[in-house]
Amino acid sequence: MTTTTPRPTPLPPTEPDPQARRGLAARVSLGRVFAPVPSEFLLLASTALLLTGFGLVMVLSATSATATAAGDPPYEEVIKQVVFAVIGIPLMFVASRLPIAFWKRIAWPALIGSVLFQLLVFVPGLGVEANGNRNWILIGGFQFQPAEFLKLGLALWMGYVLFRKQTLLGLWRHVFIPVVPVGALVIATVLAGSDLGTAMILVLILLGALFFSGVKLRIFILPLIASVAAVAALAVTSPDRMRRIMSFLDTNCLADYFNSCYQPLHGIWGLAGGGVFGLGLGNSKAKYWLPAAANDYVFAIVGEELGLIGCAVVLSLFALFAVGAFHVIRKTDDPFVRIVSGAITVWIVGQALINIGVVLRLFPVLGVPLPFMSQGGTSLVSVLLAAGVLLSFARTLPAAEARRQAAIQRAAARRRRAAGSAPTR
Repeated sequence: MTTTTPRPTPLPPTEPDPQARRGLAARVSLGRVFAPVPSEFLLLASTALLLTGFGLVMVLSATSATATAAGDPPYEEVIKQVVFAVIGIPLMFVASRLPIAFWKRIAWPALIGSVLFQLLVFVPGLGVEANGNRNWILIGGFQFQPAEFLKLGLALWMGYVLFRKQTLLGLWRHVFIPVVPVGALVIATVLAGSDLGTAMILVLILLGALFFSGVKLRIFILPLIASVAAVAALAVTSPDRMRRIMSFLDTNCLADYFNSCYQPLHGIWGLAGGGVFGLGLGNSKAKYWLPAAANDYVFAIVGEELGLIGCAVVLSLFALFAVGAFHVIRKTDDPFVRIVSGAITVWIVGQALINIGVVLRLFPVLGVPLPFMSQGGTSLVSVLLAAGVLLSFARTLPAAEARRQAAIQRAAARRRRAAGSAPTR
């Protein structure tokens, strides 16, 4: 008689330890944070941070002269700029984690909110007027320029509207409504404060979004002509703008040295005075008498203190930023991403070229800051937020290996189709 050993009764499955579940979730979340990102993300983030750091150094150098002359602490102005940088850089990386669906949902609220914020400049007690422009508000000792946030709001809104109308953009009425009326209203809120420079940047954003949406050239030309005509009319009807334009066109600008030509002449002299290697960081002479040395003319201080080499570094960083942004535009499959990225790129790179062109006397004085570098907290935060939107889009790009495999599959499919269509003997 044989006996068999009874099999052990299997134990009922036990619930996993809650602490272990939390640890696993934490490891998964940590893995997502440190997941590999596309090269475009690294290129955009690094250039934005380098330009911001470079700008803080130049703001410190440029404002030290005015602070000493006024008897103020030498670091007061740069500390304010650092505060905005400390706010803007984390916001850039927070924005980079947000999905594309969030930017689509927030497009309308962002535009409406930024327009309402801009209208605060006309509220007595809040609005501040300087040099004939009323485009600032003063809150808690800090001065803000709400029009800077209009740029990002308009870019997001244009991307969302043109994305929704993607299949209808061949018809001019669908391009015109609501793009032209809403765009004109947004630009009018800035022109009401007599800020033509910012209005021109908003026009560039609108035209850039239309271009990257893929509208037909004949439809794109009409808004372009209308924009140029409107800018010309606004320039001609303003005595101050005409004065600056005529001083720009005057080949013998020294005849009006103490008036319209004072700022542009000292800007170009300061830029040229640095030579190839510059006078050394902090050794600028032009900053003691150049108006807006830390704002619109910070590139002149870069040229004087760091020379041609410093200017080349700044231009190279903006070029790298443009390369990263255009890679996002080229590689994405989402029309919304392509349109918004194109509008933001036209805004930041175009504004940089206009600012540098003003310093070089290629354009009349327009009063637009150098993105990332000029003194101005609102401008810095807005461009860092815009860079965060580009970083968010860069995260959605397919990985390099996936793109390579897709290209191989497409090539193989083409070869199969070619082989199938070849005549048989």
